Amino acid sequence: MYNTFTFSDGIILFAYLIIVLSMGFYYSRVRDKNFNEYFLAGKNVGWFAIGFSIFATNISSEHFVGLAGSGSVRGLAVAQFELLAIFILILLGWILVPIYHRAGVVTMPEFLEKRFDAKSRKFFAGLSILIYLVTKISVTIFAGGILFYKIFGLSIYNSAIIIVLITGLYSVIGGASAVIRTHVFQGWLMILGAVTLTLFGLNEVGWYEGLRSKLPADYFTMFKPMTDPDFPWTGILFGAPIIAFWYWCTDQYIVQRLMCAGTIENARRGSLLAASLKILPLFILVLPGLIAAALFPEVSGDDAYPVLLASNILPAGVKGFVIAGLLAAVMSSMASVFNTTATLFVNDFYKPRHPEANERKLVLIGRLSATVIVVFAILGVPLVKLISSQMYLYLQSVQAFISPPITAVFIFGLLVKQTTSKAALWTLIIGEAIGVSRLIAQLLINTGVSNNSLLVFYTQINFLHFAIFLFLFSSVLIFSLSYLTKPVQQTVADKLQYLFAESFGEVRFNLIHMKNAAGYKSNMMLSAFLFLIILGLWGLLY
Repeated sequence: MYNTFTFSDGIILFAYLIIVLSMGFYYSRVRDKNFNEYFLAGKNVGWFAIGFSIFATNISSEHFVGLAGSGSVRGLAVAQFELLAIFILILLGWILVPIYHRAGVVTMPEFLEKRFDAKSRKFFAGLSILIYLVTKISVTIFAGGILFYKIFGLSIYNSAIIIVLITGLYSVIGGASAVIRTHVFQGWLMILGAVTLTLFGLNEVGWYEGLRSKLPADYFTMFKPMTDPDFPWTGILFGAPIIAFWYWCTDQYIVQRLMCAGTIENARRGSLLAASLKILPLFILVLPGLIAAALFPEVSGDDAYPVLLASNILPAGVKGFVIAGLLAAVMSSMASVFNTTATLFVNDFYKPRHPEANERKLVLIGRLSATVIVVFAILGVPLVKLISSQMYLYLQSVQAFISPPITAVFIFGLLVKQTTSKAALWTLIIGEAIGVSRLIAQLLINTGVSNNSLLVFYTQINFLHFAIFLFLFSSVLIFSLSYLTKPVQQTVADKLQYLFAESFGEVRFNLIHMKNAAGYKSNMMLSAFLFLIILGLWGLLY
């Protein structure tokens, strides 16, 4: 069933590390480190690098482990989160990218200050850093630890330390320039590695027909009943987009890649390229979970992908290449979150309090802050398994608890000019308190600390349905508070006049009058093609 990691595999893996570190140190060396260059790669990155950087930032070890794990248990339905992201990335590229670029901000909390006030900025910046600890950093490290334990026998903590140290060698030193430039190479490598494992796995199982004959028919349907505990169709269609809007359109982790673009057009095309790449996880990350379930029925959940990778379906040398692609996914996401955390801390906390600080000092503070948060992340790794044995569902559930208030604040802030700063701040505070209460209740139930019937009922609400309820509550709250706290004179933030209506109107005008016809036509055709692809997949796998 299993074969060992050979010398030729080790050579390939070592070669990957040398290439990445060489690229990282090269881009660290060639630039003087001022604020824009360290945190935004000099704001001159092209659309191709932007698109691959978004994809490489998003796809990490929790996707390899979690998507395959959920696929091995429930089938293709988990891919809905990936497909729905395509719609949101199209919205981001066409409507939100011009708003953010014209606002002239470095971070999303800074955008909130321009739209509302400094209190909203501080709250959102602190909340974002905390979210990275609870989700992105800890889960990435933990998922990587599972994989390297299965392959090399290393403990999760040893794996975490190795991953952090290797990634930190270039990401903390080189900043956004090193991070984005290595993302292109890492993105290609992770795609090719995942495709390779999928093809070998399909060959082993008898391709698609063989796979269907070995698994229940339910594995190949993407829409589940409303009562489904994990993927109710109502939650998928109405709850998942709420989470996706927060993640893709308001989270600094993603949006910072777009801020590195030199022009709005480069940022838009980068977003559409990332949307195109998001079709791949269905085939190269979820499908391997089904293959693992067919080949090894005794294995399921988060062990599916590691077991498939450790099995004998890959010949010597090829396994090293696939593992290199997996390591690329881990390192690319970790590098992004290090750079993002440093940007938030410096731009939204340190810089406003120390306006006299020179740019060299700001870069130094950024490196130190990234190092500190990594230490806390490693200490919090064991908490991940308290939530769910399916890592990707854990990640989505936590995001469902925290994202609805943020989504509501941004949507109302972008759409309704009469939304007030007090309403935005209190919606964030109250909404997040409700979300955290759900997370705490689930911890208490899952760890056996409490079996209170009310808490049990509270935690049995599907996380996607919970996201819908919390978003509706947050929307009513921000609308009501805006009416009650309406300023006497001016209700519109004077600092930021270009919002959703203006952005939509500009796109509509350019399309009608064929301004920038070549670029708009190609972007529109790609967007329409992506819509048709999703509808086609839904039709085939209904």
